[in-house]
Amino acid sequence: MSWLELIAAGLGIVAVWLTVKQNPWCWPIGLVMVLLYAWLFYDWRLYSNLLLQLLFAALQLYGWWQWTRGGERHDGRKVSRLGLAAVLSGLLIGAGGAWLLGYLMANYTDASSPWLDSALTAFSLVAQLWMAQKRLQCWALWVVVDLCYVAFFLYSELFLTAGLYAAFTALAVSGWLSWRRDPALQYQR
Repeated sequence: MSWLELIAAGLGIVAVWLTVKQNPWCWPIGLVMVLLYAWLFYDWRLYSNLLLQLLFAALQLYGWWQWTRGGERHDGRKVSRLGLAAVLSGLLIGAGGAWLLGYLMANYTDASSPWLDSALTAFSLVAQLWMAQKRLQCWALWVVVDLCYVAFFLYSELFLTAGLYAAFTALAVSGWLSWRRDPALQYQR
């Protein structure tokens, strides 16, 4: 455990808590957090997670834009639901991305856990894209992904990061419950 990991973990908790509260400051705080984690994952030789953090950095900027300027009237997105076809399409894209990235990491790098790391990376990207678009289903996918990350980081003996992802899991449950009550969803039925 390092000071850098401790700072990144603290910023991660703040960023996700702000996301649950639908506060757009979650995005710039999240940007700093993912850049710190990119450095850490490089040191730990978790290259898919390094790649994930770099892609998250771009998605942090996209999410900040969507939450402050997106939507039909360019006044920020409102919470919405994805249809079943969109959910299944997103999950299929995640599975395809997991396979492709896993193959590349297993065959062309010295990644320590190429297949699991790649699967978690791909599905995290789907969840983060849904979050940037304020889709309710992002939280359900985050619960599953975060629970898998807890087990993965415990196995990798990255205990602080495992604890962070346990907190992320609890925040994802809170996000699901909070966003389900959002008034914007009442008009979408």
